Amino acid sequence: MADSHTPENTHGKALKINKDTSRYGAFAEIGAGQEVARHFFQAGKASQTIAKTISAYDMVVSDDIYGREANGRYVCEPRLYKMLGHEYDLLVERLSEGRGKTSRFFSFANTVATASSGSNKQSHGWMGVRFQTEPEGPSNDIILHIRMLDRYRLQQQEALGVLGVNLLDCAFYHIGNPEEFIPRLVDNLKEGQVVIDVIKFKGPALTHFNERLMNLELVRRGLAEAILFSPENEILNIADAVYGKSLLIQRGHFRPVTVTHVDVLQKGLVQMKSDILKSEGKDLEILPMMELTMHNLQTGGEVDEKDFLERVETLTSLGHHVLISNFFLFYGLKRFLRRYNSHFMALVVGASHLEKLFTEEHYKNLEGGLLEGLGKLLEQKTKLYVYPHKTNVLCLTAKSFFPSPNLRHVYKHFIENNQIVEISGCDETDDYLHSKDVMKMIEKGDPEWESKVPEKVRDLIKTKKLFGYTD
Repeated sequence: MADSHTPENTHGKALKINKDTSRYGAFAEIGAGQEVARHFFQAGKASQTIAKTISAYDMVVSDDIYGREANGRYVCEPRLYKMLGHEYDLLVERLSEGRGKTSRFFSFANTVATASSGSNKQSHGWMGVRFQTEPEGPSNDIILHIRMLDRYRLQQQEALGVLGVNLLDCAFYHIGNPEEFIPRLVDNLKEGQVVIDVIKFKGPALTHFNERLMNLELVRRGLAEAILFSPENEILNIADAVYGKSLLIQRGHFRPVTVTHVDVLQKGLVQMKSDILKSEGKDLEILPMMELTMHNLQTGGEVDEKDFLERVETLTSLGHHVLISNFFLFYGLKRFLRRYNSHFMALVVGASHLEKLFTEEHYKNLEGGLLEGLGKLLEQKTKLYVYPHKTNVLCLTAKSFFPSPNLRHVYKHFIENNQIVEISGCDETDDYLHSKDVMKMIEKGDPEWESKVPEKVRDLIKTKKLFGYTD
């Protein structure tokens, strides 16, 4: 998280805001105490900044003020928006005739659940600010979803307080340069204290923030393990998006997505419907996700932002959810998703990927090596689906793959226990189309590429001149 700017301490930031007589607002904090407002009270001159603080711990009281959520939850995004809207609207209604000509109003809110070490509960929450950049001007929103990783509640609350002050400081003084925003957002926080896995920007003063790139930056900096885009290109909270669903995940470069990628996913879906009934005893909604790792997005250690946006746009145009993750190995991704989802899950790969999966070198950081890694990946409710890798010379399948002699019994175990499953035969598939082969056609101006990608993707590439395409 090291950056060129020198972080200002939390007390100094709070005092700076208190001394800024044009800033005036309300604080509403549910679940973890008045951790953010506390910094402003302690810094001094809080009467110049704080019109009101509220902590509605009692659920009945909270529901009476902000309304009850349809799902009965309190730590959720809709609750945060209700808190921000209610407090901001009251502030404007009560004070606009008096100090509205000179004050830039704001409302700050968070709804947070903390948990002690050893608890099964997640320490997470939503935090946001609604603010004016000019007196009597329109409002703007910045929203975060966070997880606190410290072991004890007091430490989690302290981190929450620091992050809240940083968010207000960034919103008030650092929205001019998006590149500075995230480094300043984590000032005075230790590495590994918080995860920020959603950040959203809305309002006329924030149109220069590219939400997709800002969320990608969270993953690049290690502040989030993964981010999820909806087919409408919205940033989703992963925990909410995967809750109660079976997950089908296809990893790839998708530069661009090919007709083979689509066929892999479709055959995976057919297989999965049968497996869900056997595993769960009932039908469940399936959430297919196309996954890109940061490793697959980088060239020479750097992320090409234009290329990233083009890959996401082509995938979402097909109606797919897109997951960007920091997990090089599948078992890490699976364990991450298991934090939020206990239902049947499958990862679908081309048969050529089996060699990488059974390369012992990839698991050298684990005490149990490859056995531990595959044991963490494959269990009763997780399977690996294998799609044939067919060329004009051969067709590689799960049955024709042979790992090194010392691992053949391990591979046989997963095959016989139906944890590594073939989802198609060679006769039912065409030659496997790699993204890199299609890219070569595009670069050479070979029109054959147009038949190698889905129609929607073809039209998008041609219309928007994606991936270096020229007429």
